[in-house]
Amino acid sequence: MPLNEVSPNAPLIAVIAGEESGDQLGGDLLAALRQRYPQARFIGIGGKRMQAQGLESWYDMAELSLFGLAEVLRHLPRLLRLRKELTARLIAARPDVVIGIDAPDFNLGLERRLREAGLRTVHYVSPSVWAWREKRAEKIGRSADRVLCLFPMEPPIYARHGVDARFVGHPLADRFPMVGDRAGARDALGLPHDVPVLAVLPGSRGSEIERLGAIFLDAAARVAAAIPGLRVVVPAANARVRAQVQALLAQVGRHWPVPPQLIDGQAHEAMLAADVVLLASGTATLEAMLAKRPMVVGYRVSPVSYRIARWLRMLKTDIYSLPNVLARANGLDRPLPVAERMQDDCTAAHLADDTLALFNDSERRGQIVATFEALHRALRVDLHGHAGDAAADAVEELLERPRAR
Repeated sequence: MPLNEVSPNAPLIAVIAGEESGDQLGGDLLAALRQRYPQARFIGIGGKRMQAQGLESWYDMAELSLFGLAEVLRHLPRLLRLRKELTARLIAARPDVVIGIDAPDFNLGLERRLREAGLRTVHYVSPSVWAWREKRAEKIGRSADRVLCLFPMEPPIYARHGVDARFVGHPLADRFPMVGDRAGARDALGLPHDVPVLAVLPGSRGSEIERLGAIFLDAAARVAAAIPGLRVVVPAANARVRAQVQALLAQVGRHWPVPPQLIDGQAHEAMLAADVVLLASGTATLEAMLAKRPMVVGYRVSPVSYRIARWLRMLKTDIYSLPNVLARANGLDRPLPVAERMQDDCTAAHLADDTLALFNDSERRGQIVATFEALHRALRVDLHGHAGDAAADAVEELLERPRAR
């Protein structure tokens, strides 16, 4: 049977991922699809994990792995040429379904053109429609026949705009155990079992360290001065971040009873080892929640970006960290589990006060852990399954439908 004909047994499936996180999602998805369709052929763009599952990657995934507006603008002509060429190749190949994984700036435009050409399309990982411009859901629906969502509060938003969206679970929820191994994490980091520990994560990018590093370290020093024997652990995402943090530690004009422990990577171990985590808003807050660690969250963006977002009323929520968003969506927000300090409110004094309040209130820490356990369960479609399996089920259901000619 020619590859461009619909076949329930040996479909041609196109998958496009633009960065490492997408490659990991894609690897799990392709592995689950391979179980359902052993003779399937996979084409598109992906990294090592997807290629290990048999993907024929037509381009190097690094060509799409760009960060920051300036970098994207510099490479925009090349990206537009690549998308045009990829569109033509996929229309010629006529895959049974095209799955764009995250990378919305690239994939949604591609998916829309392919859908207009009669191909079935899936977008895996919804943009944050709950926070930014809910009406964007309607636009995404013009690109994708089905949207696969990582968070349970997202499909109802799409339903309001007539878009088929499915909650498939969050892959991180599969990778974290319900009960973390604190003792093992402390052993791995060389930390005593009987001392209080604060993990400090001011971000993984250089720009975040520039905005938040000094504030977070100053806050940690204030906490260390108030809690005898406190150990402070600071994971560095890479060598550049480590150098930035080292320079800031030398500049923070406060006495450290015990010098902070700067480690390479090992952010998960640092969270698991900690009693409390002080961190920047972002995906790391979800990881800390899944590690069941009480946390304080702070963040700042450039003043100009913040004013523009407020002026245009782009931000549609009054809470920022993912644990608080999930708690509200699940009716577990009385009180909100995470203290948030944003923009001008994100100061060393405020962060230190919030962190000390957690260290000094064991009952509150226990309540937060119970909330995080409930939210962890809510992020899994099946306590015995995996997000990749649920995503494959949603794709399989779409594949079994007759395709319009």
